[in-house]
Amino acid sequence: MIRARLIMQARIIVHDGLVDPAILAMAPTSARLISVAKARARHTLAQDAINALLVDEALTGRDVVRLKGGDPFIFGRGGEEAEACRAAGVPVEVVPGISAAIGAAAAAQMPLTHRDHASVVSFVAGQCKGLSEQDWSGLAGKGRTLVIYMGLAAAEAITDKLIADGLTPEIPVAVIENATRPAMRVLRASLAGLPALIAAHRVKSPAVIVIGAVAGEPDSQTLRALALEAAQ
Repeated sequence: MIRARLIMQARIIVHDGLVDPAILAMAPTSARLISVAKARARHTLAQDAINALLVDEALTGRDVVRLKGGDPFIFGRGGEEAEACRAAGVPVEVVPGISAAIGAAAAAQMPLTHRDHASVVSFVAGQCKGLSEQDWSGLAGKGRTLVIYMGLAAAEAITDKLIADGLTPEIPVAVIENATRPAMRVLRASLAGLPALIAAHRVKSPAVIVIGAVAGEPDSQTLRALALEAAQ
């Protein structure tokens, strides 16, 4: 709640499209709220324009909050925005967030690491240029969990790539849609069935894709253990 005071005291709030309206409602009525929402191929402002907006508003002497969903430094352009501000002599304070992969997995009671199943977890962006040229070998498979951000539109290409790189088509996959929200869904399939799963259930962003043994349907013993752990 202490960090929430930054929102309550802000004069300018530059926010992403996925920020909960209840959080925006914490802003003072006098604050100016500026949406810089981004969707696939549809950006309210280009990133350079967002950087310039933050700098220009801060240089007026106003308290500016750049409000993001998740963690700003994991596929959130936070590094670029902070660099632009510092280059202009604008001091930056970062309030750490919970990245989508971490929040989604916890909300789904899906441990990304597990003593019996996975000791390594990797995060990658599925929506990027040069996907086919990237080397993802070793990121998924036995003892490892792979979490893919922004991977819905490229699900078929991602599936083909991972199988071509040697990953078994039968490895468990989970898609977590609208994590931590009332409309949250957890859908499961094998890697080979991922594109069909997304199409059949009409999965929409925001969603993350989890690949690995931990993404399999939890058995009753695992659920009981998780419930006992949560109660302690």
